[in-house]
Order: sequence, then structure tokens, then C-alpha cells
Amino acid sequence: MKVIHPENAKFFMDGPEVCREYTVTEKITFGTSTLLPGQTGATDPGHPEGHEIFFCSRGHVAVYNEAEGKYYELKEGDILLIEEGEPHRISNIGSETAVVAWSCAPRT
Repeated sequence: MKVIHPENAKFFMDGPEVCREYTVTEKITFGTSTLLPGQTGATDPGHPEGHEIFFCSRGHVAVYNEAEGKYYELKEGDILLIEEGEPHRISNIGSETAVVAWSCAPRT
């Protein structure tokens, strides 16, 4: 087992989206994305060989699937399953900072 604190996560920006990648192994990737109200992150092209889970841990977001031309609304506590190869981007449509935890398996 291993504890990973936020200050030890890999920090990067994806447009205005503040990302922290906590762990990457051969079997799973886990991280978080933080957006201020009104912000929209960059488009993730999707993962060709694995599913991704979004868990809205704080706030209110819309996830746009470009292939479908459809939005999915997530509020605190909601989960979204993103299947292989589905391009998507997150927008904070709430009035507070939003945090979305994400995980891909297998690592892609």
C-alpha cells in the first residue's frame, strides 16, 4: 500500500483545468481536475483501450461528449462512465469550485 498526498501528485494544467495525477501504474491511473466557476477544460480525446470514471466530489459540472454532441450533468456524488475512445471535456456550471476525480483502467 502507498499513501499519496496532494503535494506529491504530478501537477499539470489542461487549459484552465488544474490537474493532479496521483498515481499511474500498469493497471490504473488516478487523478483530479479542479475548475473555477465558468471554466472549461481542454478536450481529452478519450482512451482507446480503457474506460474512465469521473466522480464529481465537489461542485456541479457538465461533461461534453464531442462524438455524441451530448452533455452529461454531474452534481456532487455523481459518477460518469466514459467508454473507450469517447472524447470529452469538463465545464464547471456551478457557483463554486468543482473537483472531479478520475480514474482509467487499464492505464491508457
